[in-house]
Amino acid sequence: MAKEHPPQLTHLIERLAKLPGLGRKSATRLALHVLGAPEVEIRELAQALIAVKEEIHFCSECFTVTEADPCPLCADPLRDRTVICVVETPADLMVIESSGLYRGLYHVLGGVLAPLAGFGPEHLKIDELDRRLDRAEAEGEPFREVVLATGSSPEALATCSYLADRLGRRNLAVTRLARGLPLGVDLEYVDNGTLKEALEFRRKA
Repeated sequence: MAKEHPPQLTHLIERLAKLPGLGRKSATRLALHVLGAPEVEIRELAQALIAVKEEIHFCSECFTVTEADPCPLCADPLRDRTVICVVETPADLMVIESSGLYRGLYHVLGGVLAPLAGFGPEHLKIDELDRRLDRAEAEGEPFREVVLATGSSPEALATCSYLADRLGRRNLAVTRLARGLPLGVDLEYVDNGTLKEALEFRRKA
């Protein structure tokens, strides 16, 4: 019978296997790569991981990842402050922003509704979105449009419908990304041409 891995290696494999998209075999390969890599590279990797946890946090306005608070996007005076784009994750925000097709503000939900997994509205940044809209109106600079830029998975579509109903009571346009987005695909995997069409032909939510 083959011997067990040394305890330290087993512990590393178990920690790596907890990362999204990694199974036991992939985690084992990574752990063995770490074991065989030059020490300086591994120290740099460890330092980068620690720096991310210590220096990166969530913007108190839009909830994307940032070093400064508010983030550069929220702080930019040249952004269109009458439009706010609601996305699932910081990765989705980065996809839309990198397209150069949108110049408004953002709001990151932090996921989608998943009732079967016990993930309801209280687990997303929906109340924060409401307060943000209220605050803008109270300050005399109300938003005129909310763009619901969720993906097209069943959970994302349910989240979009929930938000459309909730925001429909407000005196603003609520739109969602239109044609061009294939069903079941997350925004981070959509090319710029498809995203451009979805943004340009967004429709009432």
